[in-house]
Amino acid sequence: MFNSIQRIIIPLKARGSVVQCAKQVNGFLESSRGYHEVTGDIICPSMVMGIDHLRDPRLNKGLAFTLEERQVLGIHGLQPARFKTQEEQLELCRLSVERYQEDLNKYLYLVELQDRNERLFFRLLSENVEAMMPIVYTPTVGLACQKFGLIYRRPRGLFITINDKDHVFQVLKNWPEPDVRCIVVTDGERILGLGDLGACGMGIPVGKLALYTALAGIKPHQCLPIVLDVGTNNEKLLEDPLYIGLRQKRVSGPQYDDFIDEFMQAVVKRYNQNTLIQFEDFGNHNAFRFLDKYRSQYCTFNDDIQGTASVAVAGLIAAKKATGKRISDNKFQFLGAGEAAIGIADLCVKAMQAEGTPIAEARSKIWMMDIDGLLAKDRPEGRLEGHKAFYAKDHAPCKSLLEIVKEQKPSVLIGASAAAGAFTPEILQEMAANNERPVIFALSNPTSRAECTAEQAYHNTEARCIFSSGSPFPPVEFKGKIYKTGQGNNAYIFPGIALGVIATGIHHISEDLFLIAAQTIADNVSQADVDGGSLYPPLSSIRECSFEIAMRVAKYAYEKGLASVYPEPKDMKKYIQDQMYNYNYDTTLPETYPWPSSGESLKTREMIPTKLSA
Repeated sequence: MFNSIQRIIIPLKARGSVVQCAKQVNGFLESSRGYHEVTGDIICPSMVMGIDHLRDPRLNKGLAFTLEERQVLGIHGLQPARFKTQEEQLELCRLSVERYQEDLNKYLYLVELQDRNERLFFRLLSENVEAMMPIVYTPTVGLACQKFGLIYRRPRGLFITINDKDHVFQVLKNWPEPDVRCIVVTDGERILGLGDLGACGMGIPVGKLALYTALAGIKPHQCLPIVLDVGTNNEKLLEDPLYIGLRQKRVSGPQYDDFIDEFMQAVVKRYNQNTLIQFEDFGNHNAFRFLDKYRSQYCTFNDDIQGTASVAVAGLIAAKKATGKRISDNKFQFLGAGEAAIGIADLCVKAMQAEGTPIAEARSKIWMMDIDGLLAKDRPEGRLEGHKAFYAKDHAPCKSLLEIVKEQKPSVLIGASAAAGAFTPEILQEMAANNERPVIFALSNPTSRAECTAEQAYHNTEARCIFSSGSPFPPVEFKGKIYKTGQGNNAYIFPGIALGVIATGIHHISEDLFLIAAQTIADNVSQADVDGGSLYPPLSSIRECSFEIAMRVAKYAYEKGLASVYPEPKDMKKYIQDQMYNYNYDTTLPETYPWPSSGESLKTREMIPTKLSA
């Protein structure tokens, strides 16, 4: 930028006074402001100088810049002579990650890599999902959020505070990318199973959107992570000198609701009606409220409710390969009745309806317990409201999960309570006594909050259980056989749905899309996967699963008239592929840079030819 101004100052000075010069420079600056926005890889040449190609993570290729690129871009001599391919760089990155012993240090290395070289980061993540996803997302991201005040280095999203009320649109305008297609937003009140982390919850939207790109190819410049900072009720954070958010108690009530309304309206005004807004880790009392309020007004979904439900139902559909039972043939016992558990229950009901079961009968098959015990109509804690009321039973109050399991003999036990160890050996043994192949899902995150470990599940059911967890557990050996348990991670679901929604311009996201995604994942589970202990496809195939989900979502959108992108693409596969991010380096030089004229070589432009080592 400075060099661009400098180039015009000298001739201006020769023509008139300093005042006139200043006016013309100001005019130049004013006219150039429209070029301040950098959209993806479209860079205004006058704003990008040579060294910017090393400083901007979207442009930087490190030692992969060729000799010709280094000379034309003006970065020759700013790097050592060695030339590396992207494959060589990837191998170095893998070795660097493995070098660290602690997961948090691995997380910090990957954050630094993303800040330095975007394409290399996303290719590393996309090609090493099984090894890297637990680092950039659960369970390590939970620890990163807890330590966020200590590890925070540079902005990777927007922090919009309650003090910005009435000016949210202006804050959104400060984000330099005008082509945002998807937003992940949290207010930090219920981060995983860790509780209220306030502004430190930014690690969740950042991690989610990294998976959007790595697993579904959504372009990173189209993604925007946001924290709505309304304070925190976490006393430890309020007293922590390293806390980065507002030091005040959470704002609630009409002021909070008006702030969320303003945010939603500002997103549509800044971007457009089709901008996907994913709600993440809001408190239970707000999550369902906002989903019900906004789902028919905006393009939005709640991953804790709908994404978790979809991946759980995918596992239940796949379990039929082992149990021979349809979803309607099961009786369900839930521990937890928050947004995740209710979301799973609601989608199970929808799946049973698709099998021909009436809604009342479907709900009768689902028994739920929360912190106050069984969801019973006449329990002393008072009347159940909202979605919980659908699952209230005419039953005496009961606070013992073991008693209900003994009485009702469920075939499926699902934990979404963040109550570590709640599935005791006695409960697991009772499940095994009542079922040849009991289905046990310990879905709470992070791993430290899981209702039981994979080892506990297998050893207390004589390895007859079908087990899944929300965070990864190591393989379990029982009587000489190795069981590699499946992880019911939402990452199987939300990237593919988002890609299909963005590609087709769906205005509102219905529950049908999550049932489509669940069926898609289940269809990709082989009998060998189930026999080996997993109800999900290998994590190494998650990119292919995401693409297939996007294809099925797109097909459904056009069949039901939900798409807004017309005409309908003739080759849907190619159309969606064309929307996706390319992790590989661009090997061609931009046409906007000055090429030598005919007969003029690079040497005549004061560029020093140097033979680089391959």
